[in-house]
Amino acid sequence: MSLLKCMGVAMMLLPNTICDSRELIEEKPIDLPTPTIKPSNLIQALIQIESSNNDSCIGDKHMKVPSIGCLQIRPIMVCEANRILQIQQNPKRFKNKDRWSRVKSIEMFNVWKNYHHKKSSNEVIARCWNGGPKGYKNPLTLRYWEKVKKHLKLKFGI
Repeated sequence: MSLLKCMGVAMMLLPNTICDSRELIEEKPIDLPTPTIKPSNLIQALIQIESSNNDSCIGDKHMKVPSIGCLQIRPIMVCEANRILQIQQNPKRFKNKDRWSRVKSIEMFNVWKNYHHKKSSNEVIARCWNGGPKGYKNPLTLRYWEKVKKHLKLKFGI
């Protein structure tokens, strides 16, 4: 493993992991037709909380590296999804520009969730999405979970 510092963000990478820092400075791609997808209730709730259902959302502008897209993905998560795919010997790889795509953002989320949270509750998944690997232990992520839970209850009766 090696440590890569990419735009001020430290990332642990396995050998041969693809994470091109040149992709961090990019323009929003041209809007193309989006394939129809049926995301889970949790994903729909996260999208609503993260971006108010806006695929073009740019968040955390005060930070060195902003979060992008409907799920507010940072480059470190793109690298993590690619690391997981590499471990699984899956040839698919994501690029930072894929964060602008709802379909690809949901795919990245599912790669992360299915690897790290196969048996986790919605609460643990949501709190880790918000606060990182130990987010479920961080009291600061409780407010985020309450927002997600409220949306799940209002929209889906969960």
